[in-house]
Amino acid sequence: MKWFFDTSVLIPAFVEDHKDHERCLAVYAPTNKRVACCAAHSLAEVYAGVTRLPGAFRASREQAILFLSDMEEHLAIVSLDAAEYSAIIRHAAANGILGATIYDALLAACAIKAKAETIYTDNERHFRMFGPDVANRVRKP
Repeated sequence: MKWFFDTSVLIPAFVEDHKDHERCLAVYAPTNKRVACCAAHSLAEVYAGVTRLPGAFRASREQAILFLSDMEEHLAIVSLDAAEYSAIIRHAAANGILGATIYDALLAACAIKAKAETIYTDNERHFRMFGPDVANRVRKP
C-alpha cells in the first residue's frame, strides 16, 4: 500500500471551507483502493469530526454519510483484530503512551499492517512518537 490517511487529513479534504482543504484534497483526490487506505476507526472519527465542527463548517448526518461512502469507495479499510488491539495498547503503555494518543498508536499500527509507504497526517508529533518504523513514513500533505 502506498498511502495511509489519518483523520486529520481526511476531514479537511472533505470540508471545502477548511483552511487546509486544498492541500489535503490534493493528496486525497488521486486515491483508489489499490494504493491508499485508512483505519476502520477513521470512519467513526470522520463522522464524529464533521458532525461536530463549529457553525457553518458542520456537516449534516447525510453529508457525513456521503463522506464515509467516498472513503469506502476510494480507500482500502484496514482493521485490527482483538489480539492486535491488546498488543498495541500494551506496547504503547510500556513505552509511556498515555491518554488519547493511544488512538494514534492504533492508527499507526493499521498503517504498518497495510505496509503503507507514507502516512499522511497533520498530527506528525504524535505519530513520530511511535518509533522510526512509523516516523520515517510520516508526511504532512
